[in-house]
Amino acid sequence: MQTRDRIYIDGAWVPSAGEGTIEVVDPATEDVIATVPDGVADDVDRAVAAAKAAFPSWSETAREERAKYLRRVAEGLEARRAELAEVLAHELGMPLKQAAAVQVGLPLRSFTTVADLIEVFPFEEQVGNALVVREPIGVVGAITPWNYPLNQIAAKVAPALAAGCTVVLKPSEVTPLCAYIFAEILDDVGLPPGVFNMVSGVGPVVGEAIAAHPDVDMVSFTGSTRAGKRVTELAAQTVKRVTLELGGKSPNIILDDADLEKAVTGGVAAAYANCGQTCSALTRMLVPRSKLAEAEAIAARVADSYSVGSPLAEDSRLGPLVSRVQHERVQGYIAKGIDEGARLVTGGPGLPDGLDRGFFVKPTVFSDVRNDMAIAQEEIFGPVLSMIPYDTEEEAIEIANNTIYGLAAGVWGGDAARAQRVARKLRSGQVNVNGARASEPTPFGGYKQSGNGREWGKWGLEEYLEVKALQI
Repeated sequence: MQTRDRIYIDGAWVPSAGEGTIEVVDPATEDVIATVPDGVADDVDRAVAAAKAAFPSWSETAREERAKYLRRVAEGLEARRAELAEVLAHELGMPLKQAAAVQVGLPLRSFTTVADLIEVFPFEEQVGNALVVREPIGVVGAITPWNYPLNQIAAKVAPALAAGCTVVLKPSEVTPLCAYIFAEILDDVGLPPGVFNMVSGVGPVVGEAIAAHPDVDMVSFTGSTRAGKRVTELAAQTVKRVTLELGGKSPNIILDDADLEKAVTGGVAAAYANCGQTCSALTRMLVPRSKLAEAEAIAARVADSYSVGSPLAEDSRLGPLVSRVQHERVQGYIAKGIDEGARLVTGGPGLPDGLDRGFFVKPTVFSDVRNDMAIAQEEIFGPVLSMIPYDTEEEAIEIANNTIYGLAAGVWGGDAARAQRVARKLRSGQVNVNGARASEPTPFGGYKQSGNGREWGKWGLEEYLEVKALQI
């Protein structure tokens, strides 16, 4: 078992002021594989003080110099890709090859793209007789989730450092080990002391101390909508900027002229990514009623083809859910779907065949789901797909938008112009048309209770900047 007994403050690994520890559990075996410090508010005070002291110098560092540091971090991530993937497979449960490509590949891209961006970004512009200047906001508190732990760290830390901000990171207590490797990489590249700091611990202690701290100028939070509301309440007391990337219950509209085989196959994949533990997962599949039976048959065949097993096995497509708490939550929603009268197409409660240990879930598909059911309105965060029939295009749009969330959506259709027209009517921060993926960094974030602000690309960088007008 691995023991991590330090936190990272002011360029050094130091003991926590607290005496508690947090156990890290391998979700495939249910074994404790590591412990990390259970940080306290005093640790946050020290980390924020270090970040505040480092800010004046770092904020004035030339953009080209900041870009060099960011590229060195990317090189460090690449050098330790295999190690990080194995750690993530053990602490998160994502199959090893997927972890290397997604859980490490995306963070690496965050650092390289923002390094390129700041070398050309217009930090100053002339508007009449005024010089409009974009300056770093200050000390940033980054509070990150367990489902894409390294990716969400990079999505916050990379643009914050690029902007000239200093950072205090609280990684998820469920998947903290990759964050420790990340901190080692930042230490190795020689960042000035205090520019990056990390305090492990739980949200109600460390997270709340960061959100409430008067010397933290901004909080960037990714997690549940409930926790995001709490962060906002605490941050409001000092009127600091808050960006939130929260929950989703994202619709996937299959129009009547879509290629049904491609649409349903792609839709299942979009629902089951990371074992369904994805905030932007397309978990509500809206299908023309006349094609529902055919779509069900395709969905069942595709779902049943997803092999579930150890993250270290070559043939595993889905690993376990991240924790016992999450497993019990998802099993509860599956039972609730049955109780509410949804029709179980495949999957269902209990462990998959051949598995008697670990937090595994059967890939599950429900049909004849009404949009007022809990499985259609509440974020499940597991491999559970709800198929909802509709009769008209207008009804499909109404159902899609009838949720408190607005993070992501999908539209499939044979007529590209029609599909785009429908996509424009969806109240979501991003919409994939016919399974398309962005070729360049595009803004990621949500409408409604899916959050405030955007990550990635120039939009993510702008979140960490204040705007000043110099009248000359």
